[in-house]
Amino acid sequence: MRIPSRIRNVALILIVLLLLVGGFFMPTAMPHIQLPAEPVLHITLPVAVPLLGHEFVITNTILAAWLSMLVLVVLSILATRRMKLLPTGLQNMMEAILEAILNLVESVAGHERGRKFFPLVATIFLFVLVSNWMGLLPGYGTIGRIEEVGHEGYQVQEAVLPILNLKVNILTAKKATEGGGILVPFLRSAATDLNFPLALALVTVLLVQYFGVRAMGALHYAAKFFNFGRLFRFGAALVGRRPRKGLLGELLFGFLDVFVGMIELISEFAKIISFSFRLFGNIMAGEILLAVMAFLIPWVASLPFLGLELFVGFIQAFIFAVLALAFLAVATTGHGSEEAHQT
Repeated sequence: MRIPSRIRNVALILIVLLLLVGGFFMPTAMPHIQLPAEPVLHITLPVAVPLLGHEFVITNTILAAWLSMLVLVVLSILATRRMKLLPTGLQNMMEAILEAILNLVESVAGHERGRKFFPLVATIFLFVLVSNWMGLLPGYGTIGRIEEVGHEGYQVQEAVLPILNLKVNILTAKKATEGGGILVPFLRSAATDLNFPLALALVTVLLVQYFGVRAMGALHYAAKFFNFGRLFRFGAALVGRRPRKGLLGELLFGFLDVFVGMIELISEFAKIISFSFRLFGNIMAGEILLAVMAFLIPWVASLPFLGLELFVGFIQAFIFAVLALAFLAVATTGHGSEEAHQT
């Protein structure tokens, strides 16, 4: 179907008018960009907590992560509140999503192991996806308090909650010695704080080790990283003074096993770095791109990039979940267990 030229011309004129109105009459301020999450609440506890003490600070990324959890909990309750044999509406949508994830997990890890990995993989995917997409909602990064430039420290407005006698302090900036100010948002996408993907990566890698030990046994799984079997056999042959063919080859392969084991050990730590910076870098770069485009060409120019960020948020959640699934499958296949039994 061909669009009439008159409609195309009218649409072009409207776009130009929007650009003129947005760019000249309603310009947006250049956003303040920083990597660390900004503090929003300062809570004083009546009893000291290990590693925290009496006080701890809640940042805007923590609030965003809690809000993502709340959304998932509410969706779960609404989808399962009135379950039907023939699902409709929200129940049908949630079952379709979970079934797709389950089929993917079982196709990679098999039926038995897939059922074990499914809760972890599905939780990672849904949590990261909801967190990434909620970061694109209006209000994220745009609603907050103004912190004036040139301040030193914070002024604290204290409020006491009746529950557990908690003291909640809302942090506000001191008066500035210079003009101007920056916006400190109340909500910011959780993945733009490196602590969020780092914590998720640590939990994932630790669970990979747990499933690996549970599937293969502690000794056989440790042999994947500390494989000294050939060197021990070489030393036993020397002490026993029993000539053996291929003794030099046994020594060389023994050092090769140790070297490969060290690489495997380093790769486990590299997984944490890879998980963390992949998610953090993509989401943080997307937020900066949207903010800069909104400053350069307000209103219209940001719309295509919003669609792009929706796609990026989905892809990053999918990659994180699939990599976790792949690492779980590799850790529990026991590719080295047969050799360990033979030795």
